[in-house]
Amino acid sequence: MRDTRRAARRFVAAVEFDDMGALVRVLGCLVVAAAVAFLPDWQGLDPAARRCLFILVLAAGLWATEAIPAFAVALLVIGLAILLLGRPEGVFVSPDEPERWQIFIAPFASPLIWLFLAGFILAEAAAKTGLDRTLAGLVFRAAGSSATAVLIAAMGITFVLSMFMSNTATAAMMIAVITPVLRTLGPGHPFRPALPLGIAVAANLGGMGTLIGTPPNAIAAGFITRAGTELSFLDWMALGLPPAMLLAGVLGAYLVYRYRAVGMCLDRQALHTAQETGPRAPVWQRGIVVMVFSITLLLWMFGPAPAAVVAFVPITVLSVTGVIGVAEIRQLRWDVLILMAGGLSLGVAVTESGLAAWLVDGLPLQGLGLIGAALGFALLTAFLSNFMSNTAAANILVPLGAAAAVGLGGAPGILPVIIALSASTAMCLPIATPPNAIAYSTGEINARAFLLPGLLLAFATPLLTVPWVTWLLPRIT
Repeated sequence: MRDTRRAARRFVAAVEFDDMGALVRVLGCLVVAAAVAFLPDWQGLDPAARRCLFILVLAAGLWATEAIPAFAVALLVIGLAILLLGRPEGVFVSPDEPERWQIFIAPFASPLIWLFLAGFILAEAAAKTGLDRTLAGLVFRAAGSSATAVLIAAMGITFVLSMFMSNTATAAMMIAVITPVLRTLGPGHPFRPALPLGIAVAANLGGMGTLIGTPPNAIAAGFITRAGTELSFLDWMALGLPPAMLLAGVLGAYLVYRYRAVGMCLDRQALHTAQETGPRAPVWQRGIVVMVFSITLLLWMFGPAPAAVVAFVPITVLSVTGVIGVAEIRQLRWDVLILMAGGLSLGVAVTESGLAAWLVDGLPLQGLGLIGAALGFALLTAFLSNFMSNTAAANILVPLGAAAAVGLGGAPGILPVIIALSASTAMCLPIATPPNAIAYSTGEINARAFLLPGLLLAFATPLLTVPWVTWLLPRIT
């Protein structure tokens, strides 16, 4: 009994410490944001932009310290924007527009939100019916017993799935698939860390390839749309997929060399278990998911309708046919959708208040030129994304990048696209992305194993994406 009471006291103490720590972090972020925004005599910064600077610094601090959940920060951003910037006396709100505050909640109805919702529903349908595990099993069967082929197959299927599914869900599913393989390798086997690390790398990079692959892509696309240019699903694939595939190939080659996979053979029987694990749905449901996924993908890539309109095909068909039920709807990543909407609202505030233009004017960009600014933003994004959510980093930097691109005379979408792609390549730390954390949780990898591939990605990504995007984007828009 005494042990139970002691354990209970330890638990209560831990909870109280965590609550107090979170409160201290929140108050600290408030003090810092207020000091940065209101104490200095910022030249050229009008009252509305000053209040927006307070919101921006506060949001950045809360996202970085994780004092409260990321989606809660997004809701706080929207609430503060309405309170501090949505009043009739605001600098960009005229008396004859008393409901101008609605611009801060309009992102909840953004086509990009519906596009991502369709991606989540397709991913949930694939997981429920077991199609994702079936596909992984088939690929592993084709790979044979060669360690190199198995690693490439694991990275390949993870890369493809993360183009259309949450990279977190993809990494979790693939780690479960390769677990039987890891069990066949003895303790200390040199190849054991390669599979989970390869899955983390591929899950992060695969999201670069499509508009629905990761939230930073949608945030960047939203700003490009507001600037008067719209990127189609196929346009984004042309921008993001080639550098993502090249980076995945480089990292795959590094892992093969680093973990001595050449010439190594694995237990073929263990690979076969990937296809048999987990529940399976009725055949008719699997058929509907395959049909809907194929039609949706073809329409996204080649159809005449906008991608957001096509998104209603899987949303409607999979719901009406019962493939996606109430339980599956409740499991969708609504927090990510809220985070995206909050980020878009923050971008509206930063742009409309004039804060973005003021911040960009204060940066020494003219001497750098468009290419130099793009390299700087790419490195800054990769650095910040290692310490905070890549969505949060994109929320902060994309509005600044959009304003900077215009100021430098380039297409307004160049820097937002580069920032979005760079946000997916931050993986120097186990906590940098959810796939990293999932791979680290297997116990097969130490924290140092992420550092070298993460640094390689951080420096290689700008060298690939900056010339590619600056050359291609003006030609496809």
